[in-house]
Amino acid sequence: MGNNMKKIKLDIVGLSYSQTQSGAYALVLGEVSGRRRLPIIIGSFEAQAIAIEIEKMTPSRPLTHDLFKNFAQAYNITIQEIIIYNLVDGIFYSKLICSDGKKIIEIDARTSDAIAMAVRFDCSIYTYEFILSTAGIVIEGNDFVYLENMSDAPDEKTVTAATSGFASLSTDELKTKLHEALMDEAYERAAKIRDELNRRKAS
Repeated sequence: MGNNMKKIKLDIVGLSYSQTQSGAYALVLGEVSGRRRLPIIIGSFEAQAIAIEIEKMTPSRPLTHDLFKNFAQAYNITIQEIIIYNLVDGIFYSKLICSDGKKIIEIDARTSDAIAMAVRFDCSIYTYEFILSTAGIVIEGNDFVYLENMSDAPDEKTVTAATSGFASLSTDELKTKLHEALMDEAYERAAKIRDELNRRKAS
């Protein structure tokens, strides 16, 4: 197999809005035992599907990925792991390793969908060394590197600017707004409101 095909475990370390493509998000995976990060540009729908599961927000009706999970579990199929197994012309190829307890089946998937399933089934994400050495970015220190501007580490201002629109509201108003955002399935807005509420709890 060689070191090039060594399986490397990844964690989700960030999900950021990408300025490079409108409506695109950067999902950043990081190697668990190292300093490299793997940024992947994904669509807003998939970003939401990943974010709400990470944030443990419950949509009013199951999203497509929730449906897929419920469907699989109804037939006792679990996802054991997902593997980002190839990178061709800037596109990452992934597969779900599924089991019904008897046999293991590999199912091809878009990487964004595969990650959305991984967070729902709480299973590990892997890639191969050759992909990380090709597309990985090495992080110096603990700075989170954004795809579109690697020289500038984001400072505190960018974070507070995003939530400042909600800072003037009362806590009760925020809770109402959070409920409205969830009803509208506006998960990015919901996450910002939740951050503001958490900031108040902490202070």
